[in-house]
Amino acid sequence: MKVKILKIRVSEEFIHADQSVLDRFLQQNNILKYESAFVRDDEAYWSVILYYEEAKMSVNEAKTEKYAATKDEELNPDEIKILESLKLWRSEKAKNQNLPVYFIATNNELLSIAKFKPAKKEELCSIKGFSKHKIENYGAEIIGLLEEV
Repeated sequence: MKVKILKIRVSEEFIHADQSVLDRFLQQNNILKYESAFVRDDEAYWSVILYYEEAKMSVNEAKTEKYAATKDEELNPDEIKILESLKLWRSEKAKNQNLPVYFIATNNELLSIAKFKPAKKEELCSIKGFSKHKIENYGAEIIGLLEEV
């Protein structure tokens, strides 16, 4: 059994994005048990603890269900910080490898990572455009960067 802790902020600025993250997680995993509490610190939010097992997907499901953020989606401050960090990482990686930046990852792929927030390398395959090659070459670095931001 695995554990995931999520923060669902109730302010209008964050509620929809945080709820989307929760919805996606619920769709992708088998929830065994959950706990929640309303917290009122500097901001009001729901703390949600999910005890889960990863859902097993067939090969066909894994190929058809790819996440892709749309360019018109608004980013919350955390997602903006993630996206900026990813773009800086991509620029440095492309310069070191003497490649165009879009060979490393397109803007939409980076936007999708910032919105989707994968927690481990294997979850990158759920993002549209991320091939086995990209995951093998850049996955660990991307997840490491997400953990730091």
